[in-house]
Amino acid sequence: MKNETKITDEKLPVEEEVKLEVEKDTINPKEIKEVEVETKPEIKINVDAWTPKTSLGKRVKSGEVSDVDWVLNEGIPILEEQIVDMLLPNLEMELLMIGQSKGKFGGGARRIFKQTQKKTPEGNKPSFACMAVVGNSDGYVGVGYGKSKDTVPAREKAARNAKLALFKIRRGAGSWEDATSEPHSIPWEVEGKCGSVRIILKPAPKGKGLIVEQECAKLLRLAGVENVYSRTFGQTRSKVNLVMACVDALRKLNEFKPRSEDVKNVYMVEGKRK
Repeated sequence: MKNETKITDEKLPVEEEVKLEVEKDTINPKEIKEVEVETKPEIKINVDAWTPKTSLGKRVKSGEVSDVDWVLNEGIPILEEQIVDMLLPNLEMELLMIGQSKGKFGGGARRIFKQTQKKTPEGNKPSFACMAVVGNSDGYVGVGYGKSKDTVPAREKAARNAKLALFKIRRGAGSWEDATSEPHSIPWEVEGKCGSVRIILKPAPKGKGLIVEQECAKLLRLAGVENVYSRTFGQTRSKVNLVMACVDALRKLNEFKPRSEDVKNVYMVEGKRK
């Protein structure tokens, strides 16, 4: 008699089915894998071993200039990141989620690196972009964008450009619903634009929190704004344009000189709290 094989219709467990699918969809070894890092990396800079090359850097290193407000008010360009590290030693940095991961199971997840690639006769040449925000949560903030062929240089470029783009903002209690005298929000309504994205920031009373997109909330939190309303228009899925529109709105807070009575009404402060 011939050996008869029994065919059963028993289904495999779900875990085994997933394993089989993963084995079929193996990753190409030539494909470059993105390295996932924390949104708050520690980038240590040795200020003691710093040899300044600019006149401002030499004055800061010698102790002649010790106030960051004087540098920003005079409009002197900051060309060395160590200047900011010495004038604002309590500066914090955070990376923004401007990209998304690829893959069958983890595709679409938000990431700090935005990956693009160029088609060439030699093959695909990938590049990584990163966006960093620095601030002391007391009126000073900066945003930087960095791009490189690898993840670590892109992150370092973004952190450096964020420090070089440092600026101070005005804060206050401009909401008509607010009865406090603490500058926890913005003094008045302001609008910013970048590309097709338009964002409107409005003062909010104490306790409302940051009612704004998550990445813009990181920017406002490091700038020292605790409560704000917002409204956005355009292609807000482009996170880079959305963040830069928020930066444009914060910069517009300093575009004109308010009257003294208006400063008292909204309890406005510029830069750090005195």
